Amino acid sequence: MPNPGKIGIGVLLLAPDGRREEKSVLLNISGCNNEAELHALCAALELAATAGARQLVLRGDSDVALRYVRGPDTTQIARLRLLVADARDRLRRFDEVQLLWIPRHRNGDADRLSRLALGLPPGPAGIAGSRRRR
Repeated sequence: MPNPGKIGIGVLLLAPDGRREEKSVLLNISGCNNEAELHALCAALELAATAGARQLVLRGDSDVALRYVRGPDTTQIARLRLLVADARDRLRRFDEVQLLWIPRHRNGDADRLSRLALGLPPGPAGIAGSRRRR
């Protein structure tokens, strides 16, 4: 924030046994929201690989980033193409990976961690918890 602006990423790794590992990092670069989301995706893949994961379900709230990495969607923006290629290379470390989109209001931990990296207060009420349907 703002967009484009500083990039802060937040990643939460949940192991099958319930262990949690959080990552909140202010990157020393500026960019757009899609660039930030791709950096976060790469950081999540790195964190999972370092933890020894072989199978991974990655949930992210950036439909654009997930479509770029899954394919066939592409971008003409060189910086994003490099990040997409990096993410695809990191995917090869795993035996099985599912990339799933979730709504932002169900991705509260990652949102909280990225805001923390940027020195921002927590997001509006309802982001971190579940939202009721009417």
